[in-house]
Amino acid sequence: EVQLVESGGGLVQTGGSLRLSCTVSGFSFDDYAIGWFRQAPGKEREAVGCISIGDGRAELTDSVKGRFTISGDNARNTGYLQMDSLKPEDTAVYYCAYAPTFMSTMWAQSGFMTSWGKGVLVTVSS
Repeated sequence: EVQLVESGGGLVQTGGSLRLSCTVSGFSFDDYAIGWFRQAPGKEREAVGCISIGDGRAELTDSVKGRFTISGDNARNTGYLQMDSLKPEDTAVYYCAYAPTFMSTMWAQSGFMTSWGKGVLVTVSS
C-alpha cells in the first residue's frame, strides 16, 4: 500500500514562503510521479503541479508559475513544493498524491492519482 506523508504547512504573511514536503513509501515503480493539489474553503480541489521523481519532468498550473517551484529527491522518495510570494488566495489545504507514472496530459486530473496524503493547511494572511 502506497502511503504519503506531507509536512510544512502553516501560517504565513502575504509575500512569505513555505516549503511543503511529501514522502512516499510502499510503492513499486521507479518512475513514479508526485502531484500537488489544493482545496480552498468552499471551492473544488485544483491541481497545482506534478513531478516525475525518476527524470525530473515537472508541470505547474499557470496561477502559480513564477512563484512556486516543484522538485523531487529520488534517494529520499520525497517531493517538494516551494511556495514563494504567497498570496491570500493561496490559502488552502494542500494534498500530495502518487501516480505510478508521469503523464503530461493527465497529471492535473485527480483520478490519475492512485494514493493521497491527508493534506496540510496553508494559510496566508493579508
